[in-house]
Amino acid sequence: MLPGFLHWAFPAPIRPRLPQVSAGRIERYADFASRFVPAHTVDVWLPPGYSESHRYAVLYMQDGQMLFDAGLTWNAQEWRADETASRLMAEGKVRPFIIVAVHNGGANRHSEYFPQKPFESLPANEQNAVMVAKRTAQTALFSAPIASDAYLRFLTQELKPFIDRRYAVKTGAADTVILGSSMGGLISWYALAEYPQLFGAAGALSTHWPGLMPTAPNYSAESNPVPDAFFRYMAEHLPEPGTHRLYFDYGTATLDAYYPALQAEADAVLRARGYSPNNWQSQRFEGAEHSEAAWAERLSIPLQFLLSPEN
Repeated sequence: MLPGFLHWAFPAPIRPRLPQVSAGRIERYADFASRFVPAHTVDVWLPPGYSESHRYAVLYMQDGQMLFDAGLTWNAQEWRADETASRLMAEGKVRPFIIVAVHNGGANRHSEYFPQKPFESLPANEQNAVMVAKRTAQTALFSAPIASDAYLRFLTQELKPFIDRRYAVKTGAADTVILGSSMGGLISWYALAEYPQLFGAAGALSTHWPGLMPTAPNYSAESNPVPDAFFRYMAEHLPEPGTHRLYFDYGTATLDAYYPALQAEADAVLRARGYSPNNWQSQRFEGAEHSEAAWAERLSIPLQFLLSPEN
């Protein structure tokens, strides 16, 4: 044996700890494999008293690593999803539900969350301009081609069937909700439009209607073709009102300051489609910024609308 080897040992493997929750429990599926997109980590939150003898609604949430534990997030913020969900259930303000928290794809987040069919409806020169857009002067916005249709195939053809088999859940669209913020808001309403037979309701907080980064150098709202592509698609593809629910909101500070006028255009589309307060909400939160802390403050509002006991 070589000198010094008696005092040397292989390091123990480092396993990321699960989010610490104040109510319920987390079950993790690290690197959930997919035929369509790179593997995603999935955390499933089960409410207090979860029992196989009952059947629960399912809430699919984007940016799943930001939902439960500020000690694990890049900005030390969280949605407080476990606290809010468990409190609303205890108060009888929502149906019992579980949360399927899908971690985002990191560098692929923008590519996987950007609605693909509206993008593909653009002329080639406008598609090219979108794909070379910048996040900052030094960094590109997209790290890969747009792949939101593949991401939705992962959710609907691989993850949802697994959740339906593994957990005591109701599997119909009326009890399947999808929700996210910012780019996660875009992919959530897009999922509802693409798969209305699977998702009965969608929530989009601080929806990033510009698609591109308004704070990037050389960005021009007047020449950005993305919002109009979204609105045209919505006008043609949103499901008929009466069978689905949609929730939108926005703040007025930081990045959310770019959203009020665009949300008004989205609201006009929904109104023309026949949506009413019975199945659609669009709320403004004066002074609210673009952050997990802000979304946590108002999460109870979309949850009560999308998962109401009467629905």
